[in-house]
Amino acid sequence: MSNQQHLRDELTGDTMIYNLRMPGNKFWTPERKHSLYMGLLLLILAFIVQISAGRYSARSAASAPFVGDLFLDNLPVISLDILIVEASLAFWAIILSLLVMRPRYLLFGLKVIALFIIFRAFFISLTHIGIYPERAVIGDGWGPAEGLYGLFTFQGNFFFSGHTGLPVLMFLIFTKDVFWRKFFFAAAFVFGASVLLAHVHYSIDVFAAPFITYGIFRIAARLFPRDYELLTSSA
Repeated sequence: MSNQQHLRDELTGDTMIYNLRMPGNKFWTPERKHSLYMGLLLLILAFIVQISAGRYSARSAASAPFVGDLFLDNLPVISLDILIVEASLAFWAIILSLLVMRPRYLLFGLKVIALFIIFRAFFISLTHIGIYPERAVIGDGWGPAEGLYGLFTFQGNFFFSGHTGLPVLMFLIFTKDVFWRKFFFAAAFVFGASVLLAHVHYSIDVFAAPFITYGIFRIAARLFPRDYELLTSSA
């Protein structure tokens, strides 16, 4: 293969991070730049809402009675801190990297993730259920991972499971990519099983998450049709 052919292959692959920096790139029109800024602002707002709702839900759960659960009552408690904390942070890093490298996914991805966080913040604020007494203690260390995790996630943030819902959301976004579709499907199963085995979520939080997530995805497609069209038209 010639050097010129090799260079062309590098610039035309799925990874588009080079194109983001190239002058004259036609993808980033003023309209799409505006869409990007709106997505970033919406995501920042979503995290603010999440932190506020999460703290409120945690305070309410501390004094609320717990309820019985078919799965939690029969499953052993297994401490899976490395999956629930460290792996989930790594998962977020993978998501952000994928979106940055694929601008056609980025515009819709930012907005649908923001909606996902806002909807979940709303749901966790509604019903106050106590923390299940037999559970693994998650994120109680003093490392940077535990500190970052603790900024956004609180005990008692039950319905619905973000650990399960976010991989499902990514599955829907990257459904055309066979590798990432399989990866996110497997991640949803692994994270869902881990929060159940650690007893940090009730079973309804896990099993309802895919259905609610799909609804959020469809709402975002209606609210942001142009960004969604970029997503569906991408190779």
